[in-house]
Amino acid sequence: MKQIRRQPFDLPPIFWLVTAIAFINSVSFTIVIPLLYPYAKQFGLSDFQASLLTTAFALSQFLGTPILGSLSDRLGRKSILIVSLAGTVVANMVASFATVAWLLYAARVLDGLTGGNTSVARAVISDITDASQRTKAFGIFSATFRLGFVVGPFLSYLAQQLPTFAGISSLGMSFVVSAAIASIALLLTIVFLPEKRSRRDPHSGTQKEKFRLSWHDFALGKIAKSATIPKLGQLFILTFLSGSTFTIFTFAFQPFFLNVLNQNTKRLAIMFAIVGMLGFISQVFALEPLSKRFNLINIIAVTLAIRGLTFILMPAFPTFTAFVIILSIFALVNSFPMPLIDTVLSLNTSPQKQGEVLGINAAYLSIANAIGPMISGLLVSFDYQTPLWITGGLTLLVAGFATHLKTKFDCRSKGNNSGEQTF
Repeated sequence: MKQIRRQPFDLPPIFWLVTAIAFINSVSFTIVIPLLYPYAKQFGLSDFQASLLTTAFALSQFLGTPILGSLSDRLGRKSILIVSLAGTVVANMVASFATVAWLLYAARVLDGLTGGNTSVARAVISDITDASQRTKAFGIFSATFRLGFVVGPFLSYLAQQLPTFAGISSLGMSFVVSAAIASIALLLTIVFLPEKRSRRDPHSGTQKEKFRLSWHDFALGKIAKSATIPKLGQLFILTFLSGSTFTIFTFAFQPFFLNVLNQNTKRLAIMFAIVGMLGFISQVFALEPLSKRFNLINIIAVTLAIRGLTFILMPAFPTFTAFVIILSIFALVNSFPMPLIDTVLSLNTSPQKQGEVLGINAAYLSIANAIGPMISGLLVSFDYQTPLWITGGLTLLVAGFATHLKTKFDCRSKGNNSGEQTF
C-alpha cells in the first residue's frame, strides 16, 4: 500500500512553536526598519549619522551572536532565547522614550548584542530534526521569518496612527508596538518552549565553566579562526560574500526606483511586499522539492547567478514594467541561498557544535549587513545605476565561488547525514 506523504506537517511540534516565535520576532524587528531614518532626523542627526544606526545594530549583532550561540550549546537554548528576546523588548522601549540621540544609539547596540535569537532558534531546529527533515525545516523557518518582513512595515504604518502618551512621538509609538510584539514572543518562549540543550553531555563541565567565555567565544576571535576551518570556513566566506553583495543592492535599489524610474514611496512599499510574498511562496513550495532532486551547492550557485543577472538587468532595462518583472524573478530565487547554506553547515557539523557554528555564520552575515550599505552609499555618490552594475558582476563571481565548493560538499538532504563532520 502506498504511503501518504505528510508535507510539511511531519515536522516535530516544537518546530512550529519555534517558527511562530521567530515570525513574531521578525515582525517586531521589521516594524522599526521603515522609521529609523525619519526618527533619527527628529534627534537632529545628519544623514550619515542616521545611517550609523543600522551599522551600530549590525556590528553589535556581529559581536553578540556567536557568544549567544556558544552559550546556548552550554546552557540550553531556551534560557539564551529568553535573554535575547528580553533584550529586544528593553531596547525598543528605551528607543521609544529616548530624548537624546545617544540613547537611540544605545538602544540599537543593545538590540544588536542580544539579537542572536534567530541563530539560537535555528540551533533548536537542528537539535529536533534529522538530516532528511533539515532542508525543509530551515526553508519553512526562513520563509516564515521572511513573511514578517511583509507584515512589519504595514504594522509600522498603523502604529504611527495610534495616540501618543508620556511624550512619545508618533514615530516612537512604532517602537512601543515592536516591544509589545516582542513581549508576546518572549512570553511564548517562557511558557511553552521546553528547554532544549545541545546533544553535548549535560554533566560535562562545572556551572562556572559553562558561563566562562574565552577569546574564541567572541566574534573577532571566531572570525579570525573560523575562516581557516577546513571546508566550513569556505561556507562562512560564502555567507559573507553573498550577504555583502545583497546588502549593496538593498540600499542601492531604493534611490534607483525613486529617481531613475520616477516612482513614489507607496509603490516602493508594494515592491517590498512583492519580494516578501514571492520569497515566502518559493521557500515553502519549491525549496524542498529542488533540494531532494539537486545537490544543495548547485542550487546555491544557480540562484546566486540568477540574482546577479537580475541586478544587471535592472539598470539595463530602466522601465517600471521591466523592473517589476525582473524583481519578481529575483524574489523567487533570492530566499534560497541562506537557508541552504545553513543546511549544508548543519549537515557537516557535529551535534555538539550546531549552535556555535550557526552563530558564527550569523556573525558573518551581520558584518556583511554592516559593510554592504556603506559600500553602496559610496557607489550611489557616482550615480544610481553604477551600484547595480557592480553588485551584479560581483554576485556572478560569488556564484562561481559557490560552484567551486561543489567538489567539497556533496550534500543531498534526502536522508544524508554522512558528511564529514569537520567542526
